[in-house]
Amino acid sequence: MPRINTAQAHLLVRKSLVNAGSSGIMAGATARALVGAEAAGWSGHGLSRVPMYTGFLRTGRADGKAVPEIRAERGGTVLVDARHGLAYPALEIAEAEAMLRTREHGISFAGVTNSNHSGAMGIPVARMAEKGLVALAFANAPASIPAPGGKRPLFGTNPIAAAFPRRDAPPLVIDLALSSVARGRIMKAAQHGEPIPEGWALDAEGRPTTDAKAALAGTMLAAGGTKGALLAMVVELLCVALTGAALSVEADSLFEEQGNRPTLGQAFIVIDPGALAGQDRFLDRVETLVAAMLEDEGVRLPGGRRFAAEARSEAEGMEISTTTLEMLEGLAGRKL
Repeated sequence: MPRINTAQAHLLVRKSLVNAGSSGIMAGATARALVGAEAAGWSGHGLSRVPMYTGFLRTGRADGKAVPEIRAERGGTVLVDARHGLAYPALEIAEAEAMLRTREHGISFAGVTNSNHSGAMGIPVARMAEKGLVALAFANAPASIPAPGGKRPLFGTNPIAAAFPRRDAPPLVIDLALSSVARGRIMKAAQHGEPIPEGWALDAEGRPTTDAKAALAGTMLAAGGTKGALLAMVVELLCVALTGAALSVEADSLFEEQGNRPTLGQAFIVIDPGALAGQDRFLDRVETLVAAMLEDEGVRLPGGRRFAAEARSEAEGMEISTTTLEMLEGLAGRKL
C-alpha cells in the first residue's frame, strides 16, 4: 500500500475541503484533526471521513464559510457556537478557552453547540494532558442506540475521551464510543465492501448482521447493554441540555449527504491537578497505579498504541489504501 507523509496528507485534505466550499481556516482545522487521527492509528476518524465532509459542504449540511464565536461565558464556563460549520474550528477555540480558564479557576467547562461530527476526541484531550491538565471530552451523534428496553434509535454512539498526565511519559489516553464498536469502523468496512463481526450491530429490521451497509441503516448495539445505553444518556445530557444543541434523535444520519444540519454538541471538562492535591501528589498516584497495572504481563496502557503509531507515521509516513489515496487525489484535483 502507498505511504504519504503528514504534510502531503494535510495538503490533499485541505484542498479537497476548499474545493467543496470550505474556508481556508475551516479546511486547515479539519485537516489537522483528520491527519492527526490517521497518524495516531484511528483511521475510522481519519482520511476516510473526507468524502463525508465534502459532501456536507456541497449539500449545505455544513456551512463552509461559518466563523465560530463565543456565545456565552462566565468564570470557568464558556459556550462556543460552531454556527453550523464543520466542528473543528469551534473545537480548537473551546480547547484553548478551556485551558485558559482552567489555569485561572482550577476547572473549566467548555461547550460547543450548533456543531457537526467531531471525530477523535482523544486528540484534543491528549494535547491538554501533555500540558499537565486532566481533560475529559464528550460528544453526541445522530441516534443509533436504543434506550434501555426500547427498540428505536434514540442516543448516539456518544463518545467519551479522557487524558491524564504522567511524569516523564506520554499521557494516559482513553477514547471510546458507547456502542459495542466505533461507528467509524463500520463506515470504513462499508466503504471497502468488507463484512463486520456479528455482535456489532442490527439491521433495519432488528436482526443481527455482518453486512456493514445494513448495519449503517440499522441500530448499533450499546457497549455493556443497559449500562452503556445509560452512559450514552449521560453524555447526551452533558452535550445537549447544557449547550442547547440538538438531541441525537433530532439529527439526521451523518452517513447520508442529504439531511438536516446536525446541530450537535460537544463538551470539555478540564481540571488542573495543582488546584486539588497538587501536581506532584497527582503524578505520584498516577505512576503508582501504572506500576501496579504493569505488574501483570500483557497489560497495555491506554493510549500507548496511539503514541507508537504517531512515531511510526512521523518516521515512515502513513500507510493508506490505494482506494483512499485515489479518493483524496480526486477530491483535491491533484496528484502527489
